Amino acid sequence: MSANPASNLTNKPEGKPVLKPASLRHNEIIALFRQHGFMTMEALAEHFAVTTQTIRRDINALCDADILRRRHGGAELILSARNQPYDMRRINNLEQKAEIGAAVARLIPNACSVLIGIGTTPEQVALALAKHDHLTVITNNLRAALALSTNQNNQVIVPGGTLRFPNPEILGNDADKLFRNFRADFGIYGVGGVDTDGTLLDFDRMESSSRQALRESCRTQILVTDNSKFGRQAPVRGGHLSDPDILVTDSPLNPTLAAMLAGNTRVVVTSQADAGADEEHETAAIAAGK
Repeated sequence: MSANPASNLTNKPEGKPVLKPASLRHNEIIALFRQHGFMTMEALAEHFAVTTQTIRRDINALCDADILRRRHGGAELILSARNQPYDMRRINNLEQKAEIGAAVARLIPNACSVLIGIGTTPEQVALALAKHDHLTVITNNLRAALALSTNQNNQVIVPGGTLRFPNPEILGNDADKLFRNFRADFGIYGVGGVDTDGTLLDFDRMESSSRQALRESCRTQILVTDNSKFGRQAPVRGGHLSDPDILVTDSPLNPTLAAMLAGNTRVVVTSQADAGADEEHETAAIAAGK
């Protein structure tokens, strides 16, 4: 991310600066704090091979944006029970999410049924699936529905209910019931965070309930998450990293999490996806008939 925090800040209506998600280094700093909780200025400067003065400017910007708080010798992550706004989340780590979407699209054959859950990474999956033909898609993610509706060969089914403004999502009993009315070939879902023990976390119970309904209603579960979700805290627990049949992410897992999944969940890392494209097509054909 840019080393100049002033160029990466805008103003809230009340005049308080908010970090724009355009700064790559700031995103990487946040990911480190999600992993470690507290870090010193010296450790951060060594990690990024920059001066402590540069890191101090970055930390000041993140503290002003209410993401970190200063502590003696360093800073710590401010844990929040609320998620970031959807439009901010959808451009955070956008390149990584788009790569995840493309990798999932290689796993999905034409003419199958797919459940797609809420969140910005499932939206990227839907965008990548838009060129597929004769899909039956059931989703409570309105951005995903609109992306797939551009191809009129696809059938897109959405639930009734109340829009969860400002998020383009429908949550609640009606949406959960819609998922449970189907037995789809694939179910694709994201997550608010992944704890260090592999527990999947969300920001409210309706999100967790929606994911559970989706998981129960498909033959092959695919969890999609970029590396920023690992170590990210959220208050509601629901499921485990070892639950899905396939995990698609943008960077290798740490050894502890990888050991939890060994022999149970197939891990697709997007940096290795091109080399394994043929294997993925074969896996998709097998999974569709599971």
